[in-house]
Amino acid sequence: MNGLFEDGAFVPSEAVHVGVAISLRGGGLIAPAIHDVDRMAVGDVMAALRDLVNRTRGGRLKASEMSDPTITVSNLGEQGVESVYAVIYPPQVALVGFGAIVERPWVVDGRVEPRSVLRATLSADHRVSDGHRGARFLAAIDRLLQEPEKR
Repeated sequence: MNGLFEDGAFVPSEAVHVGVAISLRGGGLIAPAIHDVDRMAVGDVMAALRDLVNRTRGGRLKASEMSDPTITVSNLGEQGVESVYAVIYPPQVALVGFGAIVERPWVVDGRVEPRSVLRATLSADHRVSDGHRGARFLAAIDRLLQEPEKR
Protein backbone atom coordinates (compact mmCIF):
# COMPACT_ATOMS: atom_id res chain seq x y z
CA MET A 1 0.00 0.00 0.00
CA ASN A 2 3.04 2.25 0.34
CA GLY A 3 4.01 3.50 -3.08
CA LEU A 4 2.85 5.18 -6.24
CA PHE A 5 1.06 4.20 -9.45
CA GLU A 6 3.20 5.66 -12.24
CA ASP A 7 3.46 4.90 -15.96
CA GLY A 8 0.83 2.17 -15.72
CA ALA A 9 2.45 0.22 -12.87
CA PHE A 10 2.75 0.16 -9.09
CA VAL A 11 6.10 1.40 -7.84
CA PRO A 12 6.58 0.41 -4.20
CA SER A 13 8.41 2.92 -2.05
CA GLU A 14 11.26 1.88 0.20
CA ALA A 15 10.69 5.01 2.27
CA VAL A 16 7.50 5.63 4.24
CA HIS A 17 6.48 9.27 3.88
CA VAL A 18 3.02 9.62 5.45
CA GLY A 19 0.85 12.39 4.07
CA VAL A 20 -1.43 13.84 6.73
CA ALA A 21 -4.73 15.40 5.67
CA ILE A 22 -4.91 18.73 7.54
CA SER A 23 -7.86 21.11 7.38
CA LEU A 24 -6.93 24.75 7.05
CA ARG A 25 -8.57 27.32 9.31
CA GLY A 26 -9.71 29.41 6.34
CA GLY A 27 -11.12 26.37 4.57
CA GLY A 28 -9.60 23.76 2.34
CA LEU A 29 -7.42 20.76 2.90
CA ILE A 30 -3.73 20.05 2.41
CA ALA A 31 -1.76 16.81 2.91
CA PRO A 32 1.94 17.44 3.65
CA ALA A 33 4.19 14.51 4.57
CA ILE A 34 6.11 13.36 7.59
CA HIS A 35 9.20 11.71 6.12
CA ASP A 36 10.67 8.33 7.11
CA VAL A 37 7.93 7.53 9.62
CA ASP A 38 8.98 3.87 9.65
CA ARG A 39 12.25 4.86 11.34
CA MET A 40 10.60 6.92 14.10
CA ALA A 41 9.43 6.02 17.58
CA VAL A 42 5.73 6.60 18.29
CA GLY A 43 6.45 9.63 20.50
CA ASP A 44 8.59 11.17 17.77
CA VAL A 45 5.83 10.63 15.19
CA MET A 46 3.34 12.39 17.47
CA ALA A 47 5.72 15.31 18.01
CA ALA A 48 6.34 15.56 14.25
CA LEU A 49 2.58 15.49 13.64
CA ARG A 50 1.90 18.33 16.10
CA ASP A 51 4.70 20.36 14.53
CA LEU A 52 3.44 19.67 11.00
CA VAL A 53 -0.14 20.70 11.85
CA ASN A 54 1.04 23.92 13.51
CA ARG A 55 3.35 24.85 10.64
CA THR A 56 0.72 23.95 8.03
CA ARG A 57 -1.92 26.14 9.63
CA GLY A 58 0.69 28.88 10.14
CA GLY A 59 1.73 28.82 6.46
CA ARG A 60 5.27 27.64 7.22
CA LEU A 61 5.55 24.37 5.28
CA LYS A 62 8.71 23.28 3.51
CA ALA A 63 8.42 22.49 -0.21
CA SER A 64 9.83 18.99 0.42
CA GLU A 65 6.89 18.18 2.72
CA MET A 66 4.45 18.65 -0.14
CA SER A 67 6.26 16.70 -2.82
CA ASP A 68 6.48 13.04 -1.96
CA PRO A 69 4.01 11.39 0.41
CA THR A 70 3.79 7.65 -0.32
CA ILE A 71 0.53 7.02 1.59
CA THR A 72 -1.91 9.38 3.34
CA VAL A 73 -3.85 9.25 6.60
CA SER A 74 -6.94 11.24 7.45
CA ASN A 75 -8.55 11.61 10.87
CA LEU A 76 -11.99 13.13 11.17
CA GLY A 77 -12.43 11.94 14.75
CA GLU A 78 -12.01 15.40 16.23
CA GLN A 79 -15.10 16.38 14.23
CA GLY A 80 -17.09 13.51 15.80
CA VAL A 81 -17.08 11.50 12.56
CA GLU A 82 -16.93 7.75 13.19
CA SER A 83 -16.11 6.54 9.65
CA VAL A 84 -13.95 8.09 6.95
CA TYR A 85 -14.52 7.20 3.29
CA ALA A 86 -11.73 9.11 1.67
CA VAL A 87 -10.46 9.78 -1.84
CA ILE A 88 -6.92 8.69 -2.75
CA TYR A 89 -4.40 11.35 -3.71
CA PRO A 90 -2.87 10.11 -7.03
CA PRO A 91 -0.28 8.88 -7.72
CA GLN A 92 -0.57 7.34 -4.22
CA VAL A 93 -2.49 4.09 -4.08
CA ALA A 94 -3.92 4.14 -0.55
CA LEU A 95 -5.39 6.34 2.15
CA VAL A 96 -6.17 5.20 5.68
CA GLY A 97 -8.99 7.00 7.47
CA PHE A 98 -9.47 7.11 11.23
CA GLY A 99 -12.72 8.06 12.94
CA ALA A 100 -13.56 9.20 16.45
CA ILE A 101 -12.70 7.10 19.47
CA VAL A 102 -16.05 6.04 20.93
CA GLU A 103 -17.07 3.82 23.83
CA ARG A 104 -18.93 0.69 22.73
CA PRO A 105 -20.05 -2.56 24.37
CA TRP A 106 -17.40 -5.19 23.53
CA VAL A 107 -17.27 -8.91 24.26
CA VAL A 108 -14.11 -9.83 26.21
CA ASP A 109 -13.67 -13.41 27.47
CA GLY A 110 -17.42 -14.02 27.17
CA ARG A 111 -18.38 -10.84 29.06
CA VAL A 112 -19.71 -7.60 27.64
CA GLU A 113 -17.54 -4.68 28.75
CA PRO A 114 -17.24 -1.05 27.67
CA ARG A 115 -14.27 -0.47 25.37
CA SER A 116 -12.86 2.55 23.60
CA VAL A 117 -12.79 1.73 19.88
CA LEU A 118 -12.21 3.53 16.63
CA ARG A 119 -12.96 2.62 13.05
CA ALA A 120 -10.14 2.54 10.52
CA THR A 121 -11.01 2.48 6.83
CA LEU A 122 -8.93 1.98 3.73
CA SER A 123 -9.38 3.55 0.32
CA ALA A 124 -7.19 1.69 -2.17
CA ASP A 125 -6.47 1.71 -5.88
CA HIS A 126 -7.75 -1.61 -7.22
CA ARG A 127 -5.11 -1.60 -9.93
CA VAL A 128 -2.69 -2.33 -7.09
CA SER A 129 -4.70 -4.01 -4.35
CA ASP A 130 -7.85 -5.98 -3.67
CA GLY A 131 -10.11 -6.48 -0.67
CA HIS A 132 -8.05 -9.35 0.72
CA ARG A 133 -4.79 -7.40 0.73
CA GLY A 134 -6.62 -4.37 2.09
CA ALA A 135 -8.08 -6.40 4.95
CA ARG A 136 -4.64 -7.81 5.80
CA PHE A 137 -3.22 -4.29 5.79
CA LEU A 138 -5.93 -3.00 8.17
CA ALA A 139 -5.42 -6.05 10.42
CA ALA A 140 -1.68 -5.22 10.59
CA ILE A 141 -2.53 -1.62 11.55
CA ASP A 142 -4.86 -2.96 14.26
CA ARG A 143 -2.09 -5.17 15.69
CA LEU A 144 0.38 -2.28 15.70
CA LEU A 145 -2.08 0.08 17.40
CA GLN A 146 -2.85 -2.52 20.07
CA GLU A 147 0.84 -2.98 20.96
CA PRO A 148 2.88 -0.07 19.57
CA GLU A 149 5.91 -1.02 21.66
CA LYS A 150 6.30 -4.18 19.55
CA ARG A 151 6.84 -2.18 16.35
